[in-house]
Amino acid sequence: MHKFIILVLIIVTFSSCKQEKETPKVRYEATSKDKKEVKVDTTQIAVADLPIHFEGTNFLIHPIGNLNSAGKKVAYDSSSAYQDQSFTISNTNDFQITGHLSNLKFQQVNSDSLKVLSAKPILIETATYLKMFSDKTGNQFMVYTLSDSDTNMDGKLDEKDIKSLYISDSSGNKFTKISPDLNELIDWNCIEATSKLYFRTIEDSNKNGAFDKNDVVHYHFLNLLSKDWKAEEYVPIN
Repeated sequence: MHKFIILVLIIVTFSSCKQEKETPKVRYEATSKDKKEVKVDTTQIAVADLPIHFEGTNFLIHPIGNLNSAGKKVAYDSSSAYQDQSFTISNTNDFQITGHLSNLKFQQVNSDSLKVLSAKPILIETATYLKMFSDKTGNQFMVYTLSDSDTNMDGKLDEKDIKSLYISDSSGNKFTKISPDLNELIDWNCIEATSKLYFRTIEDSNKNGAFDKNDVVHYHFLNLLSKDWKAEEYVPIN
């Protein structure tokens, strides 16, 4: 009996892993019938972390995200402290905010006005302040890794969708996508000596919905001092 139960568990586990592995990160069906709208998750509660200030900037950043309270009991005691629930949605170090954030809001120092980063649905994984870089007018930069489209058409925007690369100035203005559509971001880096941002993406060249060794890796750079923030492709491998 015990052997039978173990065998069943192994089969179920294998089937689940196989099913998860075969789930495509991008689907190419173009019909309106197949395409699903991103659904609002009613189990989520929108919250904001306390504002963050990166040294050298004139702006505060308010991380905005969702607090999942489904299935959890949140107690409230006489000292006004919530129990058994963390309200922290992001982590921060000297130059980067990480998390699964639905947006950021920027507030100029000595001002009460808040400016939203994006009017469209996004899911931000990292927001990085390039503290060593500024253009000729003194503007500084923020770089973001995020998902901006429901590429697997499951009706929600999450980490299972394609990750893209964006840039803005330190006020959240000029929020611009610099990686190609339907390319998965691999990594990025900035070189101070050239004032350029370098990044790699992978294209699903065989259109099987996954990104693997059979696909094409692209290499790009962005001149941070340029006005249009348009990335160029380069070929380091012949």
